[in-house]
Amino acid sequence: MSSVSITEPSRRQKWIAGTLVILYALITIAPLAWIVATGFKSPADAIAYPPKVTFQPTLEGYVNLFTTRTRMTPEALETIGPPDTWYDTIVRQYDMVISGPSRYGERFVNSVIIGFGSTFLSIFLGTLAAYAFSRFKVPIKDDLLFFILSTRMMPPIAVAIPIFLMFRTLGLSDTHLGMILLYTAVNLSLAVWLLKGFIDEIPREYEEAALIDGYTRFQAFWKVVLPQAATGIASTAIFCLIFSWNEYAFAVLLTSGEAQTAPPFIPTIIGIGKDWPAVAAGTTLFLIPVMVFTIVLRKHLLRGITFGAVRK
Repeated sequence: MSSVSITEPSRRQKWIAGTLVILYALITIAPLAWIVATGFKSPADAIAYPPKVTFQPTLEGYVNLFTTRTRMTPEALETIGPPDTWYDTIVRQYDMVISGPSRYGERFVNSVIIGFGSTFLSIFLGTLAAYAFSRFKVPIKDDLLFFILSTRMMPPIAVAIPIFLMFRTLGLSDTHLGMILLYTAVNLSLAVWLLKGFIDEIPREYEEAALIDGYTRFQAFWKVVLPQAATGIASTAIFCLIFSWNEYAFAVLLTSGEAQTAPPFIPTIIGIGKDWPAVAAGTTLFLIPVMVFTIVLRKHLLRGITFGAVRK
């Protein structure tokens, strides 16, 4: 008589689970794949109906994304002469010439500075606060933790007007520092609560042993707690970066030039002619940093999500 495990799934269950996972992956990836493909279409192919799955690839969308163009008469184009580069050739098809670079590169750099800057600051402050809540007897700790959590209970845009007035008074409007501080304030509650949960799972005995060996409290925190909390820190950093990277409402309201990020800038690429390939190209490039950051930390993310799920 063969024994049957009550915990090991059967072949049929594995097949059904695998099919559902593959189906979910295809449904999730399909929109991203369509965006990437649209970036290599011509404007005509991008708005064709029925939608074109097969098309002649072109870099026109990327050229339009990184350049500004000026329309000229055929007579004026003849005086300029033939195009010198491949991207000039693409633009000349529409009786246009490249007049200079677009501001997408600047907006992309602003996203990098503000997104990663606020993420670093959120993790730094959140780790210190979470360690204090986890290890020390803080007066009215439960009330403070609830107050911190309550800042996430309302949509951030609900306080947009007071923040706008405050930033204008303090001279923080349209500045990198102002956006970093704002995104840090929004992300800090999430960082504190997530990191406190991870630090709570680290046995206090490790720190006590380090203190007995002569370590200071800070040395015990730096050399004992932080290495074991690395999975939680990585997971929290990913969530904080995703919010800061994709945030749109505050970026529209509080920035317009120097510190404007990519999310509010990408819709302006559409223009009168509805240049969807350029929008798709900008979106594709915008996805890459967060995707790379998540892939690099994916092992920590998976371990961090399940950290503390099983108690001994």
